[in-house]
Amino acid sequence: MEEQNQQEKEKQPEQNKPAARYIRLKPFNFIMLMVLTILFTSGLTIFALTFGDKKVVEVPKEREEFSQLYDAYDELKEKYYTEIDDEKIIHGAINGMFDALDDPYSDYMEKEEAEQFNSDLSSSFQGIGAEIQERNGNIVVVSPIKNSPAEKAGLLPEDIIVSVDGKSLQGMSATEAVLLIRGKKGTPVTLTIKRGDSEELIEMTIIRDDIPIETVYGEMGDDKIAHIQITSFSESTAEELKEVLEQYEKEGMKSIILDVRQNPGGYLNAAIDISNLFVDKGKPIVQLQGRKGEPDIVFAEDGKKYNYPIIVLIDNGSASASEILAGALKESAGATIVGLSSFGKGTVQTVTQLPDGSNLKYTTGKWLTPNGNWIHEKGIKPDVEIPYPDYLSIAYVDPKTELQKGTVSNYVKSVEQMLDALGYNAGTIDETYDASTEAAVVQFQKDKGLERTGKVSGDTTYALMDALREKIQKEDPHVLKAKELLQNQ
Repeated sequence: MEEQNQQEKEKQPEQNKPAARYIRLKPFNFIMLMVLTILFTSGLTIFALTFGDKKVVEVPKEREEFSQLYDAYDELKEKYYTEIDDEKIIHGAINGMFDALDDPYSDYMEKEEAEQFNSDLSSSFQGIGAEIQERNGNIVVVSPIKNSPAEKAGLLPEDIIVSVDGKSLQGMSATEAVLLIRGKKGTPVTLTIKRGDSEELIEMTIIRDDIPIETVYGEMGDDKIAHIQITSFSESTAEELKEVLEQYEKEGMKSIILDVRQNPGGYLNAAIDISNLFVDKGKPIVQLQGRKGEPDIVFAEDGKKYNYPIIVLIDNGSASASEILAGALKESAGATIVGLSSFGKGTVQTVTQLPDGSNLKYTTGKWLTPNGNWIHEKGIKPDVEIPYPDYLSIAYVDPKTELQKGTVSNYVKSVEQMLDALGYNAGTIDETYDASTEAAVVQFQKDKGLERTGKVSGDTTYALMDALREKIQKEDPHVLKAKELLQNQ
């Protein structure tokens, strides 16, 4: 994942930054969207297997299960036709153990990967701003970060990243993919994307940038309905949210829309602290289930409560901590859930750093909603399900490609779909750039103060995508429905 949300530091970062993470709201842009997956992290004692240069390694009786591993190592060390790289072999053995778990949320990260991973919760990082995860051998986008280069370029949840700068990601872990996708600010990275059932691959070049870790954005109009978006669950998110709520309360807030769409997750404690603001003392927030025993139930504590009518917005990019919050507010605070079914990540991970700087990230348990529901691979179903408009999934158009009368291309179809959604008559929507398409483009360029060339490339392409984002912003079906429900209460 470009950015896999995870970390350690003896905090308890909740789940995953859903396999790579990141963005911020100021309006909500769906059309575009990698950041690591933040997981639940706890400190624990681990053992490290160390292989020396000697052929014979004494195996303590209590660890006889490793005798085959040592035998295989010794055999290669002595008889392989060239000298083996001890470090590479050892890392490969550890990777093999994690691969055998068949768990996309468990991973071994070598030192370089671990450094990338551990930088994820800093004030910012450099990359494209999207969370990814490995799923069935593919690297899949969980969600792009708000206002990130990934979102603006048109990356969408569930897009499969086939290759990075021509290098196939098939079989790679999310952390390995992140190393390829991240890079210095201002440098380009080209992603080849498979979207939905389409056989045609999409190639998009994204310019890396600083991705600030800001997590709470809000707005409140004359209706006094506070629309607050949480983009990830970091150490400071609960405090950021408190400041926003306090301000809106002073300004006469009457109800709340809590928006966790496209939010891949974050720290477990952040989700609990935020739930505490809305769930009455003594009511359950989440249940944590380990390998053995009964689940540990986390109950809401005393403190300031915001007992306002509340609606939570979720979609297929809402994962982990977002789902914990949505489940807690639905089952213990009576909140209504609006949108689409969430991602469905119901497991808990721990991150441990080994002495050489590498990381072990592995699943230690699962979490359940207050009522004991396990949403893993199912997600939370909204009370009011509302699809996104069709134009949200219009295929990406490369701004470097010039389209003009006579061009036959899938890009032409996308442009015609955009124009149609924006109210311009481009004629028959197909793959042919005809006179009707040209006329619609000229009118669009005139309305936007652009040179009237009748061609689509560069500034015209960006203007089309920006206009579509603005339309989505203004006509956001989830927000409009939430406001309708709140106003009728």
